[in-house]
Amino acid sequence: MASIKQLKKDINNTIGSFIEDIYIWEITHPRAEIKKSNILIDESLLLFDQLIKEINLFKIKKEKVHFKSIKQQLNDGINKMKKKLEKL
Repeated sequence: MASIKQLKKDINNTIGSFIEDIYIWEITHPRAEIKKSNILIDESLLLFDQLIKEINLFKIKKEKVHFKSIKQQLNDGINKMKKKLEKL
């Protein structure tokens, strides 16, 4: 990982992009139940908060391993939410 700042930007951009995908889905499916998509937005914001909190609380010497695990959590979380979005 290049830097903590870049990791935070990656998290912000990835989750922001996912939320945009949800909004696009809502626009293209006007008769769909919006409550379900709002739940996905809430989940993505919780994932964002959790990952940023982990970065800010970092006090371990093995930072590369720690940051790689945060990046993996981001990817796993987004993939799970994308599958949920596809099911809507």
